[in-house]
Amino acid sequence: QVQLVESGGGLVQPGGSLRLSCAASLRTFSPYTMGWFRQAPGKEREFVAAISWVGGTTDYANAVKGRFTISRDNAKNMLWLQMNYLNPEDTAVYYCAATTTLSIVSRSRDYNYWGQGTQVTVSS
Repeated sequence: QVQLVESGGGLVQPGGSLRLSCAASLRTFSPYTMGWFRQAPGKEREFVAAISWVGGTTDYANAVKGRFTISRDNAKNMLWLQMNYLNPEDTAVYYCAATTTLSIVSRSRDYNYWGQGTQVTVSS
Protein backbone atom coordinates (compact mmCIF):
# COMPACT_ATOMS: atom_id res chain seq x y z
CA GLN A 1 0.00 0.00 0.00
CA VAL A 2 1.28 3.44 -0.93
CA GLN A 3 1.42 5.98 1.86
CA LEU A 4 2.65 9.56 1.90
CA VAL A 5 2.79 11.32 5.25
CA GLU A 6 3.50 15.05 5.50
CA SER A 7 4.80 16.87 8.54
CA GLY A 8 6.36 20.18 9.45
CA GLY A 9 3.46 22.53 9.02
CA GLY A 10 2.52 25.15 11.56
CA LEU A 11 2.10 28.82 12.31
CA VAL A 12 4.83 31.18 11.18
CA GLN A 13 5.17 34.95 10.97
CA PRO A 14 5.49 36.71 7.62
CA GLY A 15 9.07 36.55 6.43
CA GLY A 16 9.70 33.34 8.32
CA SER A 17 10.62 29.86 7.15
CA LEU A 18 9.29 26.33 7.42
CA ARG A 19 10.50 22.99 6.16
CA LEU A 20 7.89 20.46 5.17
CA SER A 21 8.72 16.77 5.08
CA CYS A 22 7.04 13.87 3.32
CA ALA A 23 7.79 10.31 4.31
CA ALA A 24 7.01 7.91 1.51
CA SER A 25 6.05 4.31 1.93
CA LEU A 26 6.24 3.23 -1.66
CA ARG A 27 7.21 -0.06 -3.18
CA THR A 28 10.19 1.86 -4.38
CA PHE A 29 10.73 5.56 -4.01
CA SER A 30 11.95 5.75 -7.52
CA PRO A 31 11.19 6.17 -10.30
CA TYR A 32 8.37 8.33 -8.99
CA THR A 33 8.24 12.01 -9.78
CA MET A 34 7.29 13.79 -6.57
CA GLY A 35 5.44 17.03 -6.09
CA TRP A 36 4.01 19.49 -3.60
CA PHE A 37 0.60 21.07 -4.00
CA ARG A 38 -1.37 23.41 -1.79
CA GLN A 39 -4.98 24.34 -1.28
CA ALA A 40 -6.16 27.51 0.40
CA PRO A 41 -9.71 27.87 1.77
CA GLY A 42 -12.19 28.43 -1.03
CA LYS A 43 -9.57 27.87 -3.73
CA GLU A 44 -8.62 25.00 -5.98
CA ARG A 45 -5.59 22.86 -5.29
CA GLU A 46 -2.57 24.35 -7.01
CA PHE A 47 0.87 23.18 -8.02
CA VAL A 48 3.80 24.33 -5.91
CA ALA A 49 6.86 22.32 -6.96
CA ALA A 50 7.97 19.02 -8.45
CA ILE A 51 11.18 17.03 -8.65
CA SER A 52 12.23 14.23 -10.95
CA TRP A 53 13.04 10.78 -9.62
CA VAL A 54 16.72 11.39 -10.17
CA GLY A 55 16.40 14.75 -8.47
CA GLY A 56 18.19 16.64 -11.18
CA THR A 57 15.14 18.37 -12.58
CA THR A 58 12.81 20.62 -10.65
CA ASP A 59 9.93 22.91 -11.44
CA TYR A 60 8.24 25.60 -9.39
CA ALA A 61 5.11 27.68 -9.56
CA ASN A 62 5.89 31.31 -10.34
CA ALA A 63 4.48 32.36 -6.98
CA VAL A 64 7.16 30.44 -5.08
CA LYS A 65 10.21 30.64 -7.35
CA GLY A 66 13.24 31.90 -5.51
CA ARG A 67 11.61 31.28 -2.11
CA PHE A 68 10.86 27.54 -2.02
CA THR A 69 13.20 24.63 -2.66
CA ILE A 70 12.13 21.04 -3.28
CA SER A 71 14.50 18.18 -2.59
CA ARG A 72 14.46 14.43 -2.08
CA ASP A 73 16.55 11.59 -0.75
CA ASN A 74 15.66 8.33 -2.46
CA ALA A 75 17.72 6.26 -0.02
CA LYS A 76 15.60 7.58 2.85
CA ASN A 77 12.30 7.73 0.93
CA MET A 78 11.97 11.37 1.92
CA LEU A 79 10.80 14.52 0.17
CA TRP A 80 11.16 18.04 1.52
CA LEU A 81 9.97 21.53 0.76
CA GLN A 82 12.05 24.35 2.23
CA MET A 83 9.91 27.49 2.35
CA ASN A 84 11.55 30.86 2.97
CA TYR A 85 10.23 34.42 3.02
CA LEU A 86 6.72 33.18 3.68
CA ASN A 87 3.83 35.56 3.27
CA PRO A 88 0.13 35.30 4.17
CA GLU A 89 -0.70 34.22 0.60
CA ASP A 90 1.23 31.02 1.28
CA THR A 91 -1.32 29.98 3.89
CA ALA A 92 -2.82 26.66 2.79
CA VAL A 93 -2.89 22.95 3.36
CA TYR A 94 0.19 21.50 1.67
CA TYR A 95 0.06 18.07 0.07
CA CYS A 96 2.79 15.70 -0.97
CA ALA A 97 2.08 13.72 -4.14
CA ALA A 98 3.71 11.03 -6.26
CA THR A 99 3.30 10.02 -9.86
CA THR A 100 4.63 7.22 -11.98
CA THR A 101 4.98 9.71 -14.82
CA LEU A 102 8.71 10.15 -15.22
CA SER A 103 8.55 13.66 -16.62
CA ILE A 104 7.91 16.71 -14.48
CA VAL A 105 4.18 17.37 -14.36
CA SER A 106 2.23 20.11 -12.65
CA ARG A 107 -1.37 18.99 -13.00
CA SER A 108 -2.85 17.40 -9.94
CA ARG A 109 -4.71 14.86 -12.07
CA ASP A 110 -1.37 13.45 -13.21
CA TYR A 111 -0.47 12.37 -9.68
CA ASN A 112 -1.46 8.91 -8.49
CA TYR A 113 -0.82 9.12 -4.76
CA TRP A 114 -1.48 11.82 -2.18
CA GLY A 115 -0.74 12.49 1.45
CA GLN A 116 -3.29 13.78 3.94
CA GLY A 117 -1.85 17.30 4.00
CA THR A 118 -0.25 19.57 6.56
CA GLN A 119 -1.51 23.04 7.47
CA VAL A 120 0.74 26.05 6.96
CA THR A 121 -0.48 29.35 8.36
CA VAL A 122 1.43 32.58 7.82
CA SER A 123 0.19 35.30 10.11
CA SER A 124 1.44 37.93 12.52
